[in-house]
Amino acid sequence: MSVMIVTSLGDMVIDLFTDECPLTCKNFLKLCKIKYYHNCLLHTVRKNFTMQTGDPTGTGSGGDSIYKFLYGSQARFFGDEIHPRLKHSKKGTVAMSSTGIGEKNLNASQFYITLRDDLDSLDGQHTVFGEITEGFDTLNRINEAYVDDKGKPHQNIRIKHTYLLYDPFDDPSQLEDLIPDASPERKPEDEIDDDDDVRLEDDWTPKDEELGVGEEKEAHSRAVILESVGDIPDAEMKPPENVLFVCKLNPSTEEEALYIIFSCFGTVTSVEIIRDHKTGDSHCYAFIEFEDKESCEQAYFKMDNTKIDDRRIRVDFSQSVAKLWSQYRPRTQRGSGVDAFKEDKKQHGGHCNSKYTKFLKTRKETRNHKERKHRQITKKTR
Repeated sequence: MSVMIVTSLGDMVIDLFTDECPLTCKNFLKLCKIKYYHNCLLHTVRKNFTMQTGDPTGTGSGGDSIYKFLYGSQARFFGDEIHPRLKHSKKGTVAMSSTGIGEKNLNASQFYITLRDDLDSLDGQHTVFGEITEGFDTLNRINEAYVDDKGKPHQNIRIKHTYLLYDPFDDPSQLEDLIPDASPERKPEDEIDDDDDVRLEDDWTPKDEELGVGEEKEAHSRAVILESVGDIPDAEMKPPENVLFVCKLNPSTEEEALYIIFSCFGTVTSVEIIRDHKTGDSHCYAFIEFEDKESCEQAYFKMDNTKIDDRRIRVDFSQSVAKLWSQYRPRTQRGSGVDAFKEDKKQHGGHCNSKYTKFLKTRKETRNHKERKHRQITKKTR
């Protein structure tokens, strides 16, 4: 009465309520046996609510029951088996997802798993036929996946395999002909591709992790913009064509989220959310550097005014440099230009409102100290 589901984020074991829901459990077990769920997408993840899967098309509107394969198209759907004592009281509750929204007795292959306790609003509406008994760490990872405003993960999560640990139902005579010789290696043939909806595949890993330098990623992305502030002499220089400026971020959005989301458009070499140097709080804007110009342009056209963490973001090219240098570039000649960064104490005193003034001054002093120390060491070695 148990099934192990192997996903791209880990394994889970489901215990089935075969006595209360024999029709539903037999359908689920036999679909698992013919490897129907292999490589199916977890097409919808609603944080702290439910995750939904079991549709080979990946759209949430497809899927067939085992009874269609055995008895024909008229048997595509089967009836509900709703029991009052089987409730959505526990995280990890497994239930059928009706193919028709709000419709009764339209069960096929899709199912959902709850991501928190006490979802009483779902009681009596869907057939609860099992529960997760092992793999709650996997369930937590799914719950934390980065998704768009429709609940679709930015990086695909797939069911890789299903294993029957115990099946109390006899196999129909026709079932043997439906079992493939080997597990499908590719995504389902019925899966619908949307050219306008770019997603990372489930086996994607960041380039730096492949090279074994994952620990350096965060330090590198923090340093990119700060190094530019100290080392590029001219604010009028041409902005990098591979750097995207992102603003109106949610204060809780992290670099990792932006890294995964924007990697859909090409290789991201650095991500930097600008933060307060004392508190570490986000200033709600960031700079994302791509490996090439084309990826940056694609991200610009696809991501402007989209939602990330319930905030509609804006993206731009020109601000990636101009926004920084118009306020913070070092003054290379005498004068009182309004965009000059004035380091003289008498000049800015209590009138300079720049949040980065003290930070940049501290950074310059630190750099000068390192240079003096380097000269001293060099002198001793001579």
